[in-house]
Amino acid sequence: MTAGEEPTVQVPVGYLIGRWEVREPLASGAFSSVYAARAIATSSGSADGFPVDAALKILPTGTRTPRQLRHLQELAHRELEIHRKLQHPRLVRMFEAQTIDDPEHPGLDGATVLVLERAAGSVEDLLSRSAPGPLPAAPSLLAQICEGLAQIHRAGWVHGDLKPANVLLMADDSVRLGDFNLASEMDGTHAYAPVFATPDYTPPELLWSDITEQGRQIRPTADIWAFGILAHLLLTGALPLPGGTPTARRDSLLRYARGREELRLSAGLPEAWRPIVTDCLARSHEERAAHDALSLLRRVEAAAGTGPSPRLPRLRPRRVSRRVWVAGVAAALLVCGGAYVLRDRPPDPAQYGAGELRTDQGIPVAYRGLIVDAAHTCESRDVTPALIAALLKTESDFDPGLADPTKDEYGIARWTPRVLYYWLPERQRPARVEDLKPPFPPKTSIPAVGRYLCDISRTLAKDVQGNRKVAVAVAYRTSVDIVNEAAGIRPQERAYATKIDRRLDQYTPGGS
Repeated sequence: MTAGEEPTVQVPVGYLIGRWEVREPLASGAFSSVYAARAIATSSGSADGFPVDAALKILPTGTRTPRQLRHLQELAHRELEIHRKLQHPRLVRMFEAQTIDDPEHPGLDGATVLVLERAAGSVEDLLSRSAPGPLPAAPSLLAQICEGLAQIHRAGWVHGDLKPANVLLMADDSVRLGDFNLASEMDGTHAYAPVFATPDYTPPELLWSDITEQGRQIRPTADIWAFGILAHLLLTGALPLPGGTPTARRDSLLRYARGREELRLSAGLPEAWRPIVTDCLARSHEERAAHDALSLLRRVEAAAGTGPSPRLPRLRPRRVSRRVWVAGVAAALLVCGGAYVLRDRPPDPAQYGAGELRTDQGIPVAYRGLIVDAAHTCESRDVTPALIAALLKTESDFDPGLADPTKDEYGIARWTPRVLYYWLPERQRPARVEDLKPPFPPKTSIPAVGRYLCDISRTLAKDVQGNRKVAVAVAYRTSVDIVNEAAGIRPQERAYATKIDRRLDQYTPGGS
């Protein structure tokens, strides 16, 4: 965690969870926080098979809506299933899961705790500390990563989120894959994964794939693509697709996927690896399907060489920050002991998402579900139902029939046809942007707002001043580049920002 950042879940230092004493916070996300911990049963060695030091991922339950609980339960099922079914040296371990029983601390009572092994570092950390250019240990790293991928695929699973942050470096110099919240078990030729992804490691077929109630269809070839991106990065120090931002690189990916551009690999990519990366980054799923993880592993091992691999760098926590890297097992929770009671009947539309969106502030009931669901498709804490509601109120006063031909803006979100076309799922797009005619109904406009705001949140600079949620809304009205260049809100957008800020506070339960 960065200095001054508050964890999502507040746990006091010294708090006891079973045998574990909570230490400093290590990381925090939208739904959970990770803390360092030490076993109190022994001062050295291990007790009952447990290590002395561990990492605790804590997931609260007291303020969750029914939809969020269902989503977290789904993540829990994925996480626990893959840990239960797969035991392999290349996969990170979870030691146990507990439920906190502490009515005197309502914010923690009922929370689920995952006890994870602690890592010495990650490949993301290694890249940040290394000089520009290829990593000397890249061949050895890639061989071990591919071994873990082959094990997952052989067992019938797709990882779904292979990237540097999820490749962990252990204290004994071994490599392990972590973060299984998007892992999916195969059902025939494909699996279904939650609608989250890391843009730079997402294959073209998933950018606008159809989303069903089961999630997004995914295949093992998505991991093959991600491995190709990762291999190019480690072996050359650069991502293979050009662009200075994720948005620019996604545009390059779309042009490549549609045959408008050829793949231009770095001249620094070693010749032995060039055909491997090229096959991994084939345009279509069908082309990549010819190279499964097991055959890929044999090629990677040959390219890495049969001699002793370079010793992996020992990454220890910086003494200044006392930062300890953890095995990044993704947000999941253990459903047990009747901790969560979900009703069989659907929720009342007027009360849907009441934990995140005020029900007494004039937000039309007909749009509440669309607004809440649109926010839930994004993992960023910047994008909330209250923010989407504040933006729609400011843009159109919730008027689905709004028409402003002078600006070519229509509907509840003031979409222009050309911009809306970009943010529609592929199955909703007409053949040409000229065929996309207003009016644009809320069931089309509001989910597109969620997708656009999520992308803005990912590309908004870290040094933007003021309320980031407000800055995201202002970037929607202007552009990300304008907000990033100004490092905040320009004078000409302050009146708009003030309205967003006021309504954000108005629609957020308990204030923003």
